[in-house]
Amino acid sequence: MNSDNHIRDVVVVGAGIVGSAIARVLGGTGLSVTLVEGRDDVGDGTSKANTALLHTGFDATPGTLESRLVARGYHLLGAYAEEVGIPVERTGALLVAWTDEERDALPGLADKAARNGYHACEIVAGDEVYRRVPDLGPGALAGLTVPGESIICTWTTNLALATDAVRRGVELRRGQRVTDVVVGPDHTTVVTTAGRIETRWVINAAGLGADHLDAAFGYHRFTVTPRRGELLVFDKLTRPMVPCIVLAVPSSRGKGVLISPTIYGNVMVGPTSENLTDRTATGTSEEGLEFLIGKGRALMPTLFDEEVTATYAGLRAAADRDDYLIDVDAAQRYVLVGGIRSTGLTSGMAVAEHLSGLLADTDLDLTPRADLPPAPRMPNIGEATTRPYQDAQRIAEDPEYGRIVCFCERVTAGELRDAFGSVIPPRDLDGLRRRTRVMNGRCQGFYCGAHTAALLEAAR
Repeated sequence: MNSDNHIRDVVVVGAGIVGSAIARVLGGTGLSVTLVEGRDDVGDGTSKANTALLHTGFDATPGTLESRLVARGYHLLGAYAEEVGIPVERTGALLVAWTDEERDALPGLADKAARNGYHACEIVAGDEVYRRVPDLGPGALAGLTVPGESIICTWTTNLALATDAVRRGVELRRGQRVTDVVVGPDHTTVVTTAGRIETRWVINAAGLGADHLDAAFGYHRFTVTPRRGELLVFDKLTRPMVPCIVLAVPSSRGKGVLISPTIYGNVMVGPTSENLTDRTATGTSEEGLEFLIGKGRALMPTLFDEEVTATYAGLRAAADRDDYLIDVDAAQRYVLVGGIRSTGLTSGMAVAEHLSGLLADTDLDLTPRADLPPAPRMPNIGEATTRPYQDAQRIAEDPEYGRIVCFCERVTAGELRDAFGSVIPPRDLDGLRRRTRVMNGRCQGFYCGAHTAALLEAAR
């Protein structure tokens, strides 16, 4: 295998939201940084398939590192989203109690939120629950409002952080899976499927593979269990039925099934929570879909008279511990960022900030550069603000923004062209879908798929 002659200061393994956020922060210094991703695109693992909530952290375990970083990340990512154009809708959330036991749990949840620094929750009676969400099924007794909960585009979040990192000088290597590390006295050799990278420091943000890479550095401190979450996506005509995020009262198994609007104008129901052994099992299951239909129909029966236009599943990197595991091994110049779970969408930027504080006591010079490029401005693929096909002035200046390719999602030829010419262009149809929403509508690419594939091939 080939080996680079140049020794990098830092290699970050994993270009999900957390790894990309870390690379972005380190890219703002004078360090030479390489971001390595085993898949063909950034955000193509756990980060691409989740419930896409910008989370206040109201229900985190008080006093944990997770609770602190989620609360901090909520503000950091909220501000960053506004700066770079990541779609966000401040819908608020409502936890609904259907039983006496769940109703009795609401004061404790409000107190828990307060201990996490979130004081805006309010317990409301059943009639107020139905005033807010009239289409809920019968039997709701009370609710807990969480006005700060929001929906966000996880795809654009990951792409923005990685794009920002690359613009700051970070070297991005996609399609290079890390298979081994060789720790030497002066530097570490990171062995990938495409060659070797010599580096002084390694940061492990490998998500589902974080425990394996941790073991390569001699540790056996945690195990990642892939936890499959399946979801149903309903047609856009259902969006008025779900004005806010509807949450279940959480249990020891997780936060339960939710009904939520999406940033793309749909409604989503899920997720399931199933521990697996296969770290690649992202397919949906008959049992999972039956579970969601049963639970979801009980929450909002009339929703299930409407059309499901898509199903998907994601794997969360569940760890056998109750908190984030962020640790610096200065002797090996190795950092573990593990056990981040689904809250990493919200906390990712705070994780990067926290880690930079820990690394300040090492031999890495984290002095910020004065010549940073401006933050990128991301294309809008959300429904809450004007999209290109609706922008008459933009179409007048460039008619390609008025030429629709995907009619289900109203994606234009101009948007596809921009994606092909972007800092991190897509390598396949899934990557193009995450950048533009093309083929993501109710026909799932039946009408536009062949044309879109031809455009992608021509752009290569």
